[in-house]
Amino acid sequence: MRVPFRHIAGHLVWSTSGTVWAIWRVAPMGGRHVPARVREEILGCVTGLVRSLPGAPRLFGLAARVDPGELAEQMVTGLDWQRLPAWRETAAASLELLAGQEMHRRTLWLAVPLTASGSKYDLSASVQAMWSELAAATGLPPAPVPEAEVLDFTERAQRVQAALGGGLSVRPASPAEIVWMVQHALHRGLEEPLLADAEASVLFGGQVRDGRLRSPSYADLGQVRLAEGGRPAAFDEVEQPEDAAGSSGRRKRAREKRRPWWRREDGASPLVRRWLQVECEAGTAYQAHLALAELPAARAVEASDVLAQLEGLDFPVDFTVDLQIVPADKAKEQVQRKKRELLDQAEQYGAQPTGMPHSLPHAAGDLAEQDARLSQSSVEVEVQSVTVLTVWGDDPRTCDARARALAAVLSGADYRAIRPHGMQEHLFSLGLPGAARPAVVREFTQHQLSGDWAANGAFTSMVVGDPTGLMVGVDLDCGTIRPVLLNIADAPQRNASASLGIVGDLGAGKSVVEKLLTCGVVDRGGRAIVIDRTPVKEWAAFGRSAAGAGCQVIDAAHAELSIDPLRVFGGRIGAHYALSYLTLQLGVGPMSAAGAVLHHAVEQAAAAPDPSMAHVLQALTGLACDETMPGTRRDAAATMADLIRIVSANPLAAMVFDPALPPVSLEGDLGSDMVVVTTAGLTLPPKEAFANPDVLRQQPLEALIGRAVLYLLAALARQAAFTDPGRFCAIALDECYWLTSSAEGSALVAEILHDGRKHAAGVILGAHNVDELGADAGLLAYKLLARTSDHARAAKGLAFLGLDGESDDLVRLVTTGLSPVGQAGREGEMLLRDPRMQVGRIKVHVPPVPRIQQAIFTTPGAGSATPAEGSVR
Repeated sequence: MRVPFRHIAGHLVWSTSGTVWAIWRVAPMGGRHVPARVREEILGCVTGLVRSLPGAPRLFGLAARVDPGELAEQMVTGLDWQRLPAWRETAAASLELLAGQEMHRRTLWLAVPLTASGSKYDLSASVQAMWSELAAATGLPPAPVPEAEVLDFTERAQRVQAALGGGLSVRPASPAEIVWMVQHALHRGLEEPLLADAEASVLFGGQVRDGRLRSPSYADLGQVRLAEGGRPAAFDEVEQPEDAAGSSGRRKRAREKRRPWWRREDGASPLVRRWLQVECEAGTAYQAHLALAELPAARAVEASDVLAQLEGLDFPVDFTVDLQIVPADKAKEQVQRKKRELLDQAEQYGAQPTGMPHSLPHAAGDLAEQDARLSQSSVEVEVQSVTVLTVWGDDPRTCDARARALAAVLSGADYRAIRPHGMQEHLFSLGLPGAARPAVVREFTQHQLSGDWAANGAFTSMVVGDPTGLMVGVDLDCGTIRPVLLNIADAPQRNASASLGIVGDLGAGKSVVEKLLTCGVVDRGGRAIVIDRTPVKEWAAFGRSAAGAGCQVIDAAHAELSIDPLRVFGGRIGAHYALSYLTLQLGVGPMSAAGAVLHHAVEQAAAAPDPSMAHVLQALTGLACDETMPGTRRDAAATMADLIRIVSANPLAAMVFDPALPPVSLEGDLGSDMVVVTTAGLTLPPKEAFANPDVLRQQPLEALIGRAVLYLLAALARQAAFTDPGRFCAIALDECYWLTSSAEGSALVAEILHDGRKHAAGVILGAHNVDELGADAGLLAYKLLARTSDHARAAKGLAFLGLDGESDDLVRLVTTGLSPVGQAGREGEMLLRDPRMQVGRIKVHVPPVPRIQQAIFTTPGAGSATPAEGSVR
């Protein structure tokens, strides 16, 4: 095979045909799950890009192979992983899930041919093209390029990049990436070089020496044999099942050999072998190239992103789109000519008895619409495109089966894709950077206006998650395996919030995700503080299993430590939390007369030599007996003192009012790798009571104490998380309605959300309803929506993700399409939105690590056993 380029200088490629190409790496945008408004914005961006493209550009959508080792590097990036044995174990187990899987990532490349600024370069290009033909035949090196020409084309490439509209992120491709594009095309179905290596490589680029551009040899790239319709020797033998005597298969083979060669199914006929055999040093593989020969006349915008939908297939697909941008005035001339041709045809058919075919009026209507749209704007362009889709396999049967499956999927959407006989090599060459457009592919040209072509979804992003972190699951929007990583601890370093919220029904997998992320933070060297409200103390069991000696469990229901805020914090911080606790516990407003009395008493207690909540009671008693005070204030003080005596006499409040207990240490007791504060025994009012203050005041004392103590525990967790900004800390609050149902609790959550990033901390909130996340739920950077069977709550959940809650399709997905009840293997399906505003459908996987799997699931009777793939129960 002949390499299609002679020199590479930066992102400029001097081709063997004399054309100079500039190649950019394009970052896709948007996604499949976006509101209609966002989809329109993305469509406008791509339309603007297309209108700004000059001449005959080419777009490459390449599925780069991903190696499990590549994922391992992403999981340990930024960590001293040798000092984190638990994380090494988790990363190794995650890679076991991916062993033998076909993984890829979609990459986009835009190549634009550059026109020279003077006629001398046109002549030079022609001479160099002729010399390249001679050099290829005689083995001579390619002619060097003058430095002035390099500078001229570099300047023109900069102008083209500056003129690119649409707001898409583009960057110049490196020489190693351009070479990788060729290597990828040649190694489809084989162990291809990794794009990650090319992204970090500085090789393959030419250098200007003595006023001439001289490049390294690219001859090794062409050491490949291409055989149209080639087949291995083993393909001559038809594999047929045999019976016990072995005679059935032999009879079938005998009948097959007696057939004429053009009717045999064993590949003897060249009409059957519609693929390209590529033989190189790495081995032999097979590629099938399909050309889009027909597009649907009309299709809804939300369903026309056919190039984006290719990601949903269970095998990777490459696409190459060769474009010809025709200005509006020339396009109108072509439309007028086609109109005249239609009129001539109509006159000819009018003289026949059968009359005019139905296709002519439809064609006339399409031309009229195109003419009207071209007349509306002078910047409108017509896009004449040739689209080639490529599939591959390590054997011809796999390759052929994938090509047939792709053609069948496209035909279901009214797209006709064909594998032309004798043109596989031409279509293959179209996918090489710097290659000239073969003349024979012009018959597959499709005519669309810029907006219609933009709707094909070539630039649609299908990625969700972070570039590094814990492998939380796989992307369900991708037909092949695509791992999804989350790294909430790294979000503050990227100027984003590290807080996460997850909403869903009971049994939808919320707690499993929270435990998985919390364990990931601890394994990666961070800290975690968890408030466990469950009667079975599931978080305590999980912490002891996952973190071992690094986990400390504090039982809040059995008073062994004091959480008195005046003793733990002291100063103004202690007074702030003490007052918030008392107003919540006693059910009084901070701006009421009783609230003013409490404020005065707390200030006196905080100023004492040994501040404590017991001194608050003494201060209130003193205020009640102070004759100089107004009568209303003395009555309020006496009332508050009586209520505090009632509360402090209850054993559940001993951890707040008993001065004999040792106080909790923020650096010691709450400074372990993983701290789980269990509250089993502390009851809460029913959720319905939070909406009615009168009903709330009538709840049992134990429930009111539990509510206030839980708030104080959350405040302790907040302060402990903020003590060491050099080490990330996650605060896990499952079923957070107990905290956000009060004004004080909502203010505390808002405080963590607002200030967590500055202190390298984040909160993990779990809820059954979006409303339970609080008024500041919009500040959550990571948002997950699990199965939600109620339509109203599902709509709220979709709006929580930034999606269209009125979309029937999305509501149906959330209510019935995520983790359907009773369907094994479907557990753990969720919608995820990351800080980059990317939304995707994922399936959570638990790594097969015994210490994690032992206590992470909560399904009754399930025990510690988990499926082999580690899916969420």
